[in-house]
Amino acid sequence: MAVTTTAPAAPPAAASRKGGAAAVTAGLVLLVAVLAVVDITQGTAHVGPADVFKALTGQADTTDSSVVLSSRLPRMVAGILVGAVLGMAGTALQAVSRNVLASPDTLAVNAGSYLALGLVAATGVTLPVFASSGVAFVGGLAAAAIVLGMSGLGAGTVRLVLAGTALTLGLTAVTEGLLLLFPLETDGIHQWNQGSIAQHGFGGVVAMLPLLAVGLLGLMLVARRVDALALGDDAARGLGVNVRNTRVVTVVLATLLSAAAVTLAGPIGFVGLVAPAVVRVLARRYRAFTKVRGSVLAAALTGVVLVLGSDVLLRTLVSADASVAVPTGVVTSLVGAFFLVGLATRGRDLGAASPPDKLRIRSRTVFLTVTAVLVAVLVGLVIASVLLGDTMLLLGDVVNWLGNNAGRATTFVLDTRVPRVLAALLAGAALALAGTLIQAVTRNPLAEPGIMGVSGGAALGAVILVTTVPLAGPADMALAAFAGAAVAAVIVFGLSARGGFQQNRLVLVGMGVATATTALISLLIVLTDPFNATKALTWLSGSTYGRGFPDLIPLGLMLLVGLGVAVFRRTELDLVSLDEDTPRLLGLGLSRSRLVLLGVGVLLSAAAVAAAGTIAFVGLVAPHAARALVGRRHVRVVPVAVLLGAALVGLADVIGRTVIAPAQIGAGIVTAVIGTPYFLWLLVRSRGAAR
Repeated sequence: MAVTTTAPAAPPAAASRKGGAAAVTAGLVLLVAVLAVVDITQGTAHVGPADVFKALTGQADTTDSSVVLSSRLPRMVAGILVGAVLGMAGTALQAVSRNVLASPDTLAVNAGSYLALGLVAATGVTLPVFASSGVAFVGGLAAAAIVLGMSGLGAGTVRLVLAGTALTLGLTAVTEGLLLLFPLETDGIHQWNQGSIAQHGFGGVVAMLPLLAVGLLGLMLVARRVDALALGDDAARGLGVNVRNTRVVTVVLATLLSAAAVTLAGPIGFVGLVAPAVVRVLARRYRAFTKVRGSVLAAALTGVVLVLGSDVLLRTLVSADASVAVPTGVVTSLVGAFFLVGLATRGRDLGAASPPDKLRIRSRTVFLTVTAVLVAVLVGLVIASVLLGDTMLLLGDVVNWLGNNAGRATTFVLDTRVPRVLAALLAGAALALAGTLIQAVTRNPLAEPGIMGVSGGAALGAVILVTTVPLAGPADMALAAFAGAAVAAVIVFGLSARGGFQQNRLVLVGMGVATATTALISLLIVLTDPFNATKALTWLSGSTYGRGFPDLIPLGLMLLVGLGVAVFRRTELDLVSLDEDTPRLLGLGLSRSRLVLLGVGVLLSAAAVAAAGTIAFVGLVAPHAARALVGRRHVRVVPVAVLLGAALVGLADVIGRTVIAPAQIGAGIVTAVIGTPYFLWLLVRSRGAAR
């Protein structure tokens, strides 16, 4: 009797689950329809639902029909296509990589497409939409292959995000350099990179439909094999699945879909990350969404809701005139930032932490030799930096300038060049010291002011001042940067403190804050006038252009304070960097020490950003290289890291000033190009150490 009473209960439950999934799908379709109607009615000209119906049926006057058919309707259709494509691509990438943070953003697909299109634009060649999509596909596929190769499949969420973020910074830096070298040929590429679904007619939409069809059909065909991968590679092979081919085909299809979206609307950030996450929540309740075919379709609808919802929200909160200029990608990036922070604080799906560095203690002779070599290199670099530039000088000119005997032209050159050289050196030293302190306190070898969001917060504070008070002085800029860095630091370190600054939580929260600050900076630049926008973009590239001696005062004072604290608390740095228990056993107030050291690191980062803009990777590369050269003891690491940081940014500045003189490339772009390969190498090395 037990069998007869319980057996019939299973089919109704299964049917209920299936019916529930169908109801959810129907609800998503209805929500998409509502958002589509609202999206069409929003804009600078008042057009209501009735006007839309008349335009579609040919009953409206010429003006209303033109607004709806040439602008509103293509924008809405583009939003649907982009959202669906990115949702499907993110689901496919997460399935084959077994990583909940895999997406076109975190795999640097968008950055690879951006660089590929920038390279073509720099040649002056104009391509049709379909050909542009092919170029974007090649660039995106190459970037995804690098990230997946560096991070390793199934190796943990944070490693993939770190690899993708590092490669994105490097590729974007190269592209921004192309924009500076070829401003006329690449005109409009930067605006496109912000991500907007605005369209002029249906030409682009129609051209992308074949790619959408191919990508969707391909994913449906490989869906069963991808489902088998969820059981593990060995189990999938036992079922007759060619694991490698399945992964390659799926990544190619996902990249093809992403390239179509990028070509049509530019990078619309984080839709491919958030949409599959929403579907995973639904899959816990409805089995139909656990399989690839069901999850791909549900993620497509969810992606549409995210894109159209972001567009509707943007046009609701911002005035009609301003909303035309604000890209939809800004809103979706903010959504993605909150998602990253939420995932980190929830503490799930984070994977294993990176293993600590295993570096032996070097002898005192090695330390003295390394320090002497670095000092000599730095002296030579300072001399070269002062002499080289768009105007070449001699040592005699410098001697005359120091004695106030130089000519007017030489005086003008040195009065503007020497502060720039000092700004680069001091900023590099400050960032290196900040990275050393942050890595020690958090015991995270991959922590860095830029990756942790601190530099982004400082940049946001400074950009707010630049775009609202253009005539603000150096002291005002420093205060604004300090305020922004302080807010970012409170958020990042406050949310990461639970559990003793776990590596993966700290990285994800920091990246979420960095993403949010980047989106807000883009919003401010778009909304401000062109003069302030150009000033902000130049400063953000890490340029020391136009710096004077007053700009160096806050940075110099903060660097002196930071060095004093680091030297005075060198023993605390050694203890804090070990583990949680050792400092407490020795009577050290761990919380107080952390607060002081992190506070100094934040202030150093803010001072460097205020003086020289955002400069990436210096706070990561210099401390790592210093520990490799002289060991772990911070009494040796600090001076070597400071010298390395100063030399790195000083070298980047002189390269940026001379390689295309009289035009210039920001030092931040050069350091990103240098630092990206090193960062990726660190990830590969740490992956090998974890095995």
